[in-house]
Amino acid sequence: MKKYILKNLDCANCAAKLEREIKKSSTVKSVSVDFGTLTMLIDSTDLENDLSIVNKIEPGVELIEAVKGILPKKQNSANCCSEDGHSHDHDHEHGESGGDELKKEKIKIAAAIVLMIAGFITKDNMMISNILFVFSYVIVGYSVILKAIKNLLKGNPFDEFFLMSFATLAAFFINQFSEAAGVMIFYSVGELLQEISVNNSRKSIKSLLELKPEYANLETADGLKTVNPETVELNNIIVVKPGEKIPLDGEITEGKTQLDTSALTGESVPRTYAAGDNVMAGMINTSGLIKIKVTKLFSESSVFKILEMVENASHKKAETEKFITKFARYYTPAVVILAVLVAAIPPLFFGQLFSEWLYRAIVLLVISCPCALVLSIPLGYFAGIGRAAKNGILVKGSTFFDVINDMKIIMLDKTGTITKGVFEVADVDTAEDMNRETFLEYAALGEAQSNHPIAKSITAYYNNKPDLNRITNYEEISGNGIRAEIDGKKILLGNSKLMKSHDIEFTEKQDYGTVVYMSIDGKYAGNLLIKDMIKEDSKDAVKKLHDAGIEKLVMLTGDNEIVAENVAKTVGIDSYYANLLPEGKVEKLEEEMRKAGDGKKLAFVGDGINDAPVLARADVGIAMGGLGSDAAIETADVVLIDDKISKISDLIKISKKTRRILIENIIFILLIKGIFIVLGIFGLANMWEAVFADVGTALLAVFNAMRILKGKY
Repeated sequence: MKKYILKNLDCANCAAKLEREIKKSSTVKSVSVDFGTLTMLIDSTDLENDLSIVNKIEPGVELIEAVKGILPKKQNSANCCSEDGHSHDHDHEHGESGGDELKKEKIKIAAAIVLMIAGFITKDNMMISNILFVFSYVIVGYSVILKAIKNLLKGNPFDEFFLMSFATLAAFFINQFSEAAGVMIFYSVGELLQEISVNNSRKSIKSLLELKPEYANLETADGLKTVNPETVELNNIIVVKPGEKIPLDGEITEGKTQLDTSALTGESVPRTYAAGDNVMAGMINTSGLIKIKVTKLFSESSVFKILEMVENASHKKAETEKFITKFARYYTPAVVILAVLVAAIPPLFFGQLFSEWLYRAIVLLVISCPCALVLSIPLGYFAGIGRAAKNGILVKGSTFFDVINDMKIIMLDKTGTITKGVFEVADVDTAEDMNRETFLEYAALGEAQSNHPIAKSITAYYNNKPDLNRITNYEEISGNGIRAEIDGKKILLGNSKLMKSHDIEFTEKQDYGTVVYMSIDGKYAGNLLIKDMIKEDSKDAVKKLHDAGIEKLVMLTGDNEIVAENVAKTVGIDSYYANLLPEGKVEKLEEEMRKAGDGKKLAFVGDGINDAPVLARADVGIAMGGLGSDAAIETADVVLIDDKISKISDLIKISKKTRRILIENIIFILLIKGIFIVLGIFGLANMWEAVFADVGTALLAVFNAMRILKGKY
């Protein structure tokens, strides 16, 4: 799959046409053209030949390969927000040429307006007035006519350039000189405003994702050296000063600071990080100087994956977008045919004045361009993806917004999703004659040589470094625990089976969690209760999900019934399945999908490598991005960067707002166009108003789509 930046792509309808025509090639496996990012993804067995089709369909469009899939931060446009296209190690400002073109366009429009005003002033002399109107028209209209001719010669009629050119030239034919010039100027002004607003919209979305670090301070034998993050190797030490952005994922080896994680997670409150903590590229150091050991290359870092996911997300198109693109294919020819009938039937069969009905047909031609629809829908989805990313939620395609809107059931893995996935000592219960500190000391010594997560939680709780020289005859008993001699005393440390097998008298504890019992010289000494602690936001997250319209929450876990029941009751989960193997999770998910039927979509939320199969099987797979495995993140459709399931309710709200605004745009555009088509047929709308029904609706739809980025959702 190759990715290309499309320079000089003029309109959303042109992008849709380009994609449609390239798909016809037998050597193209898949292609997606996205006007939101001005990019094309293509998979072809004859790439050179298929890329040559682009200029045949859209003359003037340049293709520039996007290196490593990441676009530059800055983008400007000579013609509707084109990309300069360089996608290499460092970003460049691409404003000069694009700014010059915009300046030229403004000067042309200003000159045309001056000439048009002069035409009105000299209206008493019709010949001079009309000459001024023609010059006014030519200044802004020649480029439109030129594009129309090029496209027509390549067999591409019915685009906006041809329709606008034909309509205005026909206006000259019926002596409507002022309207022909005025409408072309109005159209050019509208296109310019639309270009500026779309460009600003793209910049607003891009600004949410400006995570890419520009440099790294590499620690070398000769001191600090400023280098490109992509050149830094694994285990290199980098230094991040206050105010700087962390350039690569790694582990803090020295220093303590507060980091602003808002660009990644949407959280406004800085977090404290110290030696031993893992950090992600894109976080901003707000206070102390820290040293970081690099654990991931830039191409594998969080920031690279985030940028790549968001850049490519809009290529997975939603059904709404596909429908509108298909609708536009038939809408324009239908209105053009209607315009021909309006111009021909009344004069031919009813003796009506030809010039009057031709004028009405011209009005319909101006209205017939579908760009407002084809532009506002993908831009709206792109805004939704950007807003979700700003909140620490990566949605891998606009198609998933539609599914999320129909989501009624969510199934969640327990460990690492509802719980922290980190074992901690929750309670210590010693025998009456046992000193608590001594008990913890022996427990830590007994577990010090084990790599089991439970053993590590006990040694961490003791918070002192055990003296391993005090331990002799150490033995791990599989499935039971540990047997050892500490200071000459015989220690047993493990589960109830171990105690029973050695005839230790003790009272078995019934509690949620793992109980570790200990005996010293054959006498029961006490127990430790180890729990996988529930995340602080889990209970609140469950309530928010119910409030957001989720009808059923189901927990899946490999833990026993007691643990599962306790967690489910604590956080408010509706039902659960315990003692599940990975394949068992898929079976239970498919069972719930059958119960739900076709109308209700089901999501699965998980974090581990063993969750990849069930993430892939769900209608929407949601993975934990911070602690989650790479396999889970690659398989999932949505990634929560900071591992908070409370973000799912935010995702639902963003998704609903996106759909609401897109529906508003569709209804608004079709309603306005429909009204003006009727008014045009009955002679109640002129060409000026028709341009509003074309360019004006597109402009308003773009502004409306940008509401997704702002305000409450």
